[in-house]
Amino acid sequence: MSHTGSYAGDLDPTETWARLKRDPKARLIDVRSEAEWTFVGLPDLSGLAKQPLLLAWQHFPGMRMNPEFVEQLSAELSDKDGPLFFLCRSGQRSMHAAAALTAVGYRQCYNVVEGFEGRHDAEGHRGTIAGWKARGLPWRQG
Repeated sequence: MSHTGSYAGDLDPTETWARLKRDPKARLIDVRSEAEWTFVGLPDLSGLAKQPLLLAWQHFPGMRMNPEFVEQLSAELSDKDGPLFFLCRSGQRSMHAAAALTAVGYRQCYNVVEGFEGRHDAEGHRGTIAGWKARGLPWRQG
């Protein structure tokens, strides 16, 4: 997955964790659905004294776009200079979210490629060969 210059760049989950650890202003925005947060799990940033911002890009079950996404994020995070790392299941929704926030003036929006669960393995399962979970980063069940 490559970005087209519409946001700051693509980072893998390990580099994202390192940047979250290094920069006190850095924030992780998990753009998956409430069902995913509840049943699949959440990144656990407690070791960094942080919490992910949970804000759905699309609404489950129909996966309709959240028309208030930009407004809701802007209400939560008014600092447009700090680094924002967008995470979804596999890196697609987060890519769109990073581009949308860049378009309204946020200067450091990154897409977390591989996402929380990554791509499918040979058996069609996620979370085993790529992504936040497969890389052994902290997470917990919702």
